[in-house]
Amino acid sequence: MIKTVDAPNGGYRFMPGVSQYSAGVAALPGFALERVRFTKPVPLRLGFERIAQTLKDAGRPLAAFAACELRSPAPFTESGFVAFNEIYTGTLKAWGLMPDGVNPVARSNVCPKIDPPSEPGFYAFTYAVPAVNAPTSFVIAGSGEAPEGKGNYRDHAVRLGETSPAAMLEKAQWVLGEMERRMSAFGGDWSQVTATQLYTVHDIYPFIETELGKRGIFRQGLTWHFNRPPVQDLEYEMDCRRVYMERVLEA
Repeated sequence: MIKTVDAPNGGYRFMPGVSQYSAGVAALPGFALERVRFTKPVPLRLGFERIAQTLKDAGRPLAAFAACELRSPAPFTESGFVAFNEIYTGTLKAWGLMPDGVNPVARSNVCPKIDPPSEPGFYAFTYAVPAVNAPTSFVIAGSGEAPEGKGNYRDHAVRLGETSPAAMLEKAQWVLGEMERRMSAFGGDWSQVTATQLYTVHDIYPFIETELGKRGIFRQGLTWHFNRPPVQDLEYEMDCRRVYMERVLEA
């Protein structure tokens, strides 16, 4: 059984991950997760302000901030990614969400190949709200084809530097397995998912039926973003969620 931890006063529990994000979150009994997407990415500082205001308007504390989806201009170098994460987690610490240094907030961060933003910003975010008898809801953080917490991605990536159909298949299989591992922490599986997002600029057709189709992902459809993962040399990323309430805000 994978350990999960309750986020103090947040209304959700999380699967511990790395310093920059948790591996996933799920609403506690009596709560539900709600997702908000902006019409276009909102720069990081302003995005945090918009999230704080949304929580305030909903009568929820900052601790209810459970997950987010970021967009960045281009894949970071390993050192650049570390520097960015220090800026990002600085706000979480200022909000009191990481009192013991453990980050409860799940996250995806990807880079559009077409019409990228000029600076990193928020594409969407999720927070917990009181909801009596609500069905289970969860958000699984994005993962590329390399395990996290190893010090770097490059030395541990699946089929590093390769984008052949066989290499992309192996990358996809690894990421799909990681999605399943993370969902299992919350008793979840593909049959419960309400939305799946895939991020790559490479051809997925050779395995779209054999790997994604056989898991039942297409019952709810697949959103393929023509985006790259956030770190150079990674080529394939996914995230998924079980969220029943979603809305869009003007950026």
